[in-house]
Amino acid sequence: MSRAVLSLGSNLGDRLAHLRSVVDDLREVLVAVSPVYETEPWGGVEQADFLNAVLIADDPALDEWGWLRRGQSLENAAGRVREVRWGPRTLDVDVVSVDGPDGPVFSAAPELLLPHPGTADRATVLVPWLDVEPDAMLPGRGAVRALLGALPDADAEAVRRRDDLVLAP
Repeated sequence: MSRAVLSLGSNLGDRLAHLRSVVDDLREVLVAVSPVYETEPWGGVEQADFLNAVLIADDPALDEWGWLRRGQSLENAAGRVREVRWGPRTLDVDVVSVDGPDGPVFSAAPELLLPHPGTADRATVLVPWLDVEPDAMLPGRGAVRALLGALPDADAEAVRRRDDLVLAP
């Protein structure tokens, strides 16, 4: 068994269609799909707002590297170009955490840091994650609810739920 928490983001092109492409591709292994949120860009590069969501998927055939490759394949299919760090992108699929048969997977490999670095400080991930897993735990960091509570109120308030946009029926 390999259970992954994936964070999605898009701020170029048809943002919702890019997020839906991930849901469509993973449909057979999806456990949960969060509502869509709109957020301001992070990282200091001027660009359009993002649509964000969190998915939980379970696929016994994939390990943490399989989740990374699958996410990168979906990014490539959406025309993702990596020119500017934290710059605009058609699709960003981050592997936030992975649970394997023996529990949480940790990785210090430069290509796959697990849990995903910065997650504990990003309301753009924590808020939608709590929608689909109210008791979520970020391995090595603790309860997602407590992590979100430790952030400035303005961070959570800037994550705007978009009930008019639906990823999965």
